[in-house]
Amino acid sequence: MNKALFDTDIISFFLKGEELVVKNVNLYLRHFGYLNISIITYYEIVSGLLAKKAVQQLNIFEKFISKNRIIFLTESSANIASEIYASLRVSGNTVDDIDLLIAGIAIENELVLITNNEKHFSRIHNLKIENWRKIEIQE
Repeated sequence: MNKALFDTDIISFFLKGEELVVKNVNLYLRHFGYLNISIITYYEIVSGLLAKKAVQQLNIFEKFISKNRIIFLTESSANIASEIYASLRVSGNTVDDIDLLIAGIAIENELVLITNNEKHFSRIHNLKIENWRKIEIQE
């Protein structure tokens, strides 16, 4: 099992109690003790909950995040994301900026990205991804 960065969609599925995601995340937590979440994912979840005025869910998320690790965007991860953008733009296969920033953080920190968004992230050549909605991980 490799250290991982958890994308926004996987965190949402986990917090909603999706069975396979919960099982995989709990196994990962037994092994590593905490989840790595990018500051971008933090922003996406908090902004979405605030927009919905979901105060109770926001409180649950804040408790959840306090037990895990937020990885911040750095100049290096932004440069990695910029290089990916330039490469994808030339090929005509662009990806949303938010996804590029998450990929840059994962690559800089040598983390596998756990995501359900294979369509976008699979376009990024140096990024390792796993979809924990589709596979059961092994210890």
